[in-house]
This record gives sequence, C-alpha cells and structure tokens, in this order.
Amino acid sequence: MNTSHKSVAGLAPVALVPAQAIGLAEQLGAALLGRGWMVGTAESCTGGLLAGAMTAVAGSSGWFERGFVTYSNSAKVAELSVSEETLDRFGAVSEEVALEMANGVLLATPESHIAAATTGIAGPGGATAGKPVGMVCFGFAMRSADGITSRALTEIFPGDRSEVRHAAVVFALRGLLELAGQPVNQHRA
Repeated sequence: MNTSHKSVAGLAPVALVPAQAIGLAEQLGAALLGRGWMVGTAESCTGGLLAGAMTAVAGSSGWFERGFVTYSNSAKVAELSVSEETLDRFGAVSEEVALEMANGVLLATPESHIAAATTGIAGPGGATAGKPVGMVCFGFAMRSADGITSRALTEIFPGDRSEVRHAAVVFALRGLLELAGQPVNQHRA
C-alpha cells in the first residue's frame, strides 16, 4: 500500500503558528513550569491556533493541560457549560460568553490553574451592528483559594482573517503571561 503524502501549499507549520506566538508560548511555559501550574484554553474564532502555539513548544505537556475548540454555540454549551441564556442575550461574540468559556475550562479541568478563551469575528464576513470584523472577546480565568477569578476584554484587530486570528493568539498569550505573573507589553502583534 502506498502511503506517500503531498505537501499542501500554505500549510507549512511555520505558516500556521508564527514565530512571535511560539516565543510567547515559550515564555508562558517557563512561567507555568516555575509555578507548577497547568493552562487550558477555549477557542472559537482562533480554532485551535492558541493551543497549537503552546503545543508547538517542546515539553509543553508539562504545562499545557488541554484545549477546547468550541466553534458552534452547541459546543460551547456542551463542553464548557456556557449558558444558552447568555448566548441568546449577548451573542457568541461577547465578553459575557468569553468569561463563561474561560470559567468553563477551569470547571471542566481541575488540573488547570489558568485559562484563556477567544470568541470573535475574524472575517471577512460575519460583522453585525456593533460587532465589526476583527472584534475578538477574550476571557481569562484563574483558580485561587477563593474559587475562580475571571475577567473579560474586547479588542478590535485590523487585517484579514489570518491576521486577526494571529493577533488574537498573541494577545491571549500575553494575557496568560500576565496571569502567570509575567506581564508583557500588550501592544498588538
């Protein structure tokens, strides 16, 4: 049986996970290893690119617990316990949903100490009133002795679909570094 494979143009690993994201993931890994922490992710618009940046780092199994790619609303509900009411009231691209996604990671994975979630409109279509292409909502959550502490924020990134997704990954990694006690410059990619 012949099992040879052909390369597909534009799908080289370097194209999928840009060096900037890998550099930030390496920093995150070192910070998490130093604390003995694990991280988890919940992704919609980034479709696994955030987890991919982390797992591109050798030894990431020592600090990356798991990632959820919950692109559909039903996946957000089933995998992360996002409330259908929240989805109906605020829409999938909202800080409220991003918060519930990040919290859902920590609720689903007791091994994780911190989590990040991404939900947004990468384009080229999908924009609605008040939610332009490039808008990404982030949720960040941290486990503490008092429970889970979380926050959400929204950024609007310029560029095409690929650029928006890359910028969202970089921003999420910077936010995770901050949670791990290693703040970095928050300027966009």
